[in-house]
Amino acid sequence: MSAPESDEMADATFAAAATRLAGLAALALGWRPDEFWRATPAELAAPGEALAPERPPPPDAALRARLQEMFPDG
Repeated sequence: MSAPESDEMADATFAAAATRLAGLAALALGWRPDEFWRATPAELAAPGEALAPERPPPPDAALRARLQEMFPDG
C-alpha cells in the first residue's frame, strides 16, 4: 500500500470515529456540532469519566503477595 492510500485510509478512519463521537456527544451531552468541534479532548472526556463507575484501587502489597502464592509463575 502506498503512502497516499495509507493516508486516505487514516483520514477515513478518523472521520468515521469523529462522526460517531460527535453523535454520542449530541445524544449524551446535548452538544451541537460546533460545540463538539470547539471542545478540547479533556472537555470531551470529562463527562464520560464522571458517568463511569469508580475504579477499584490497585491491589496492595498483601494482596499481590497472596496472588503470587496462589498463582506462581514458572
